[in-house]
Amino acid sequence: MKQLPKMFDEFSEARRNGFIKVKELKEEGKNVVGIFCTFTPVELIYSAGAVAVSLCGVSEETIPDGEAHLPKNLCPLIKSSYGFALTDKCPYTYFSDLIVGETTCDGKKKMFEYLGKIKPTHVMQLPQNTERDHAYMVWKNEMLFLKNKLEKQFNVEITEEKLKEAIKKRNEERKLLHEFYSLGKLCPPAVTGYEMQKVLEGTSYTLDKEEQNKKIREMIDKIKADYENGERKVSEKAPRILITGCPLGGVTEKIIKTVEDSGAVIVCYENCSGVKEKSRLVDETIDPYDALTDKYINIGCSVMSPNDNRVNMLDELIEEYKIDGVIDVILQACHTFNVETHRIKEYVSKEKKVPYMSIETDYSQTDIGQIKTRIEAFIEMF
Repeated sequence: MKQLPKMFDEFSEARRNGFIKVKELKEEGKNVVGIFCTFTPVELIYSAGAVAVSLCGVSEETIPDGEAHLPKNLCPLIKSSYGFALTDKCPYTYFSDLIVGETTCDGKKKMFEYLGKIKPTHVMQLPQNTERDHAYMVWKNEMLFLKNKLEKQFNVEITEEKLKEAIKKRNEERKLLHEFYSLGKLCPPAVTGYEMQKVLEGTSYTLDKEEQNKKIREMIDKIKADYENGERKVSEKAPRILITGCPLGGVTEKIIKTVEDSGAVIVCYENCSGVKEKSRLVDETIDPYDALTDKYINIGCSVMSPNDNRVNMLDELIEEYKIDGVIDVILQACHTFNVETHRIKEYVSKEKKVPYMSIETDYSQTDIGQIKTRIEAFIEMF
């Protein structure tokens, strides 16, 4: 895999560069809220005048530290996240005034109890079914409960005007990122999957969103201009792969690089850092709390049961991105996504007639050879 082009460097290094920035923001008196998941309504955090930042949880380094309190047969993302908090090795966690989590999987839910002894932690009680009216009301009440928590924590007032402005700004970011990852629809795509992932992941750690959006706009315009002038980074014959499943941060190198080094190209990410949260905007025409509730309860995560939203999205993406094959990435001990692989395989391979494979892995390097062999065999099918 070649090195990233210069214009992608900043997003590739966004997590590391943000370490200094978050320290500067704290010195300026800015409040920082650490988050883990796409279910977090960051608009409420913005409207409280605080900065939202994704917490570290993508490195194998702190997993042994996390295992001091957590079982070894637990999701690596959970163990890594807790290990960073326990050791103060993540500046984002260290400088967070408040951490917001949600009751998604059982592992995270119980980990938050321990995390709350290290940092002030607010856990939103996420209903895991969208088909019943009372689930909507529960989630709306959780929005209001978080609002009250933020107001009390930071001694501020979250007005409807501030919230509407935050929704508008967040939607602008979603629209821009949608335009960026839609470059994968081109045949051949205008960016590689590795480049796309670095940008999408990097936006979780950029703290100045206006500057971020300006750079993404410039990047999109340059990529489109170069493409129109005949620049092609990928062969038209490269199999077009869609990645679905768990968050990829800790396995980016051994999954994404291996897929693209094997001659294919990843044109779309359905998972958390990709399309899943960004494809749907918050309605700016209705009550902002109703709008946030509707937006965030309909994220197609495997913790939802039934999870028809994920299947419906995959159906659309396979068609729009002209997908040749689907790879489902499962982090070890992520039971909800692992159980769901059967349904996804049945739908993708039998209903859509598209080749499918699942890969269960963790953050270690021990299975690199096995993964490489499996991916290469999968790509050779095309």
